[in-house]
Order: sequence, then structure tokens, then C-alpha cells
Amino acid sequence: MSTRAEGPRGMEPRGVEPRAAGTGDPRWDHGREAERQRPLRVRGRSVAWLPPLLLLLAIAVLDGNTSGEFRIISWIVLVPGIAAAICGVAGTAVFAALSLLTYVEVDRAWPHQYQTGLPDFILVAAGSALAVMACAVRVRGERRMLHMRDVAETTRRTVLRPLPDPWAGLDHAGVYLAADSEAHVGGDFYDIQPSPYGTRVLLGDVQGKGLGAVEAAAAVLGTFREAGHHEPDLAAVAERLEQRMIRHRHYLADLAGEPDAGTRPGRLMDRFATAVLVGFPPAGTPGGHVDVVTFGHEPPLVAGPRGVRALPPGERLPLGLGDLVAGAAPVRPQRVSLAQDETLLLFTDGVTEARNASGDFFPLHERLAAAVAAHPRAVAPAPLVRLVRDAVLGHAGGRLADDTTLFAVRRTAARPAAGRGDGGAS
Repeated sequence: MSTRAEGPRGMEPRGVEPRAAGTGDPRWDHGREAERQRPLRVRGRSVAWLPPLLLLLAIAVLDGNTSGEFRIISWIVLVPGIAAAICGVAGTAVFAALSLLTYVEVDRAWPHQYQTGLPDFILVAAGSALAVMACAVRVRGERRMLHMRDVAETTRRTVLRPLPDPWAGLDHAGVYLAADSEAHVGGDFYDIQPSPYGTRVLLGDVQGKGLGAVEAAAAVLGTFREAGHHEPDLAAVAERLEQRMIRHRHYLADLAGEPDAGTRPGRLMDRFATAVLVGFPPAGTPGGHVDVVTFGHEPPLVAGPRGVRALPPGERLPLGLGDLVAGAAPVRPQRVSLAQDETLLLFTDGVTEARNASGDFFPLHERLAAAVAAHPRAVAPAPLVRLVRDAVLGHAGGRLADDTTLFAVRRTAARPAAGRGDGGAS
């Protein structure tokens, strides 16, 4: 499944089937042309010129068939106004010129006593000029908006990079639903990092929203992609993530000129992240298990033909808050069983905190257990994520209060060697 930034409002993107990560985001692949969402297109060709042209012809014909006491030729000023709303600057200028020429010719065809004359000509000319200027402002605003969307899309893809599927011995699928349908970016993140010591998976949620949350997520992911590849021990990877988030928190405090902010919990609300770190052992390792470190995050669910179970909750504080507790115990990953046919579902709190019209939270475990019991094949990553995504959106009526991320991983039938090349670090 591709990394997607889907806004729940409107729900039009949610009909798209999830695809394997790394196949590309269609909105990115098609570029600006798809983003423009130009109106009035038939088979890929723009017909935006048709409404103003039909209006121009209708006004000219109707004016020629009315009495001299009721002239409507001055209504032709509407033509460039409509063109300004749906056509480009050049098209609007053409319709402005056509409106003036049509006005002159149609008005001249009437006897002198019925001609509207110079006053209405000035009205049409002024309206046409204003329409062209308004169209130029509209087009400039659209270009600025598209540029900002491209920046947001680039930022999002830097954090949620496309992933090959399968990769590092894992089949996987993921989806990101943005609470703000216009933002397309947030603090949720996930990634897979292969290494010579197995495959590491990370999912997390930075407290807060906006570019500050994206910056923190990028800092954590950058450390994960390096430490996840080079550190032989999963506990060392977890410690590196913790230290990186603490450093980021103190950096923000110094940047804001708050040297004591790092010791005041009230100033930390947008400077920590909950996360789940999972370590899959190298190929050929017996036992059918994974190691898990949970940093204040909801424990993942395991879905398989035998049902759904939740992993034990973790004891670690969220990333970035470890230095607030004196004498904190060292990281000790939890070892849990995970069979070959079981899928690990990681998710952010936007899933379990999604509310319906009555204010009830989404019962993820119960709904997933019932769905898997009815459809055992739904435990594969792609259908599992699709099932949960649709259920969450249906429960919340398509309106989510928080960013929502789902990421499902499962061992492939035949695992390639881990740690190939540079591990795909970017």
C-alpha cells in the first residue's frame, strides 16, 4: 500500500484501493496536472470554453429577437465574468474581446433610436477588463496553492518514504489519513529498516500538529534509519531514538530562548512522541518471534487465522521524556511469538480514539476479531489495512479528529537476505 495522505472530509480519496508501498503515490506521479482538478473536462480535454461561448451566442440571439424597448445585449458583460471563473487568462481575454465585438455588431444592427450606445459599451469594456484581471489573480493564487501542495507533498514523502513491497523479508501495507484534508502532513510516521541483524519496524506519533510535528518525526526517522541498520541490539536502537528525541526537545528549547524549558513538563507537550519499535530476527532464526519496545504507545495487534490478540503493553515513557525520570531502567525489549501466517498491525491513537455521532470510541479489537473470524483471508497486510481503514471511516462518519495511521507487516514466505546494500537509507 502506498503512503497516502488522505483527508477524511469529502471521502473521495478513500475509495482508492490500497496498494503495495513503494508503487508510488498517484497524486505525486501525475504531478500538477492531477492536482489542478480542472473543471469541465471530457475525456481529458478541457471544455471550460463552452459555457461562456453558449452564453454569448444566447444573449446575441435573444437580443436580436426582442423588442426595442427590452434590450439584453448589455448582459453580455456576464460572459467574460464566467470565463474568468473557469478559463485561463488567455481564454478570458479572448471572450472579453469577443464580447466587445459582439456587442458592437449586435447593437449596430438596431435602428438608432433603439441602440444602447456608448454607456453600455463602457460597461461591457470595464467588466471585461476587470474579468481579465480577476482571472489573472485567480490563476496566480492557484499556482501558489499548487506550489505549497508540492512542498507539503515533498515534505510528507521525506517522512513517509515509499517502500518496496515486499522488502527486507516483510509484506506490508500502510495508510495515513490526515485529519486536516488540506494539510496532507502531520506527526504520524512509520518505516521499515533492513539490517544485517534483522529487520526493524517503527511506527510513532509526535504530539502536536503542523510543521513542528513533521520536523520531530523526520528527526526520529533519520536516527531510526541509521541506528536500525548499524546497531546489532534492538535495545541500542531504542536508546538512540530516545536520545535523539531528547536532543531535539532541548534544541527547540534553546531555539526559543527557553534554557529551562527542558525541565518544565508544561512546556513539553509538543516535544515528545509515542512509538512502537519492532525487531524481526534474521532469516533462518528459529522460534517464530519478534522483539518489541513500546514507548507510551498502544500495543500492536496480532491478527491470524486463529484470531486476534493484543501484545502486552510497554513500560517505557514516550520518546523524549526519558530524562524526566531519575534512574530509569535500561531498555529491555519484550519477546513475543509471531507465527509465519500472523500479521502485526500497528496503529496510532487516531484509530482507537475515532468517535461516532454518539461519542463512542472505535472498538478496534472487537471489530477486527469479528471481521477476521468472518473472513480469515483478511489477515494479509493489504486487506487488513483496508478493512480497518473503511471501518474507522464508517464509524467516524468520514470525519476524524486526529491524524490516523495504520501499518501492517507480515513475514514473506521466502525471505531475502537482510541488510542488502545500504538498507535503503535515504
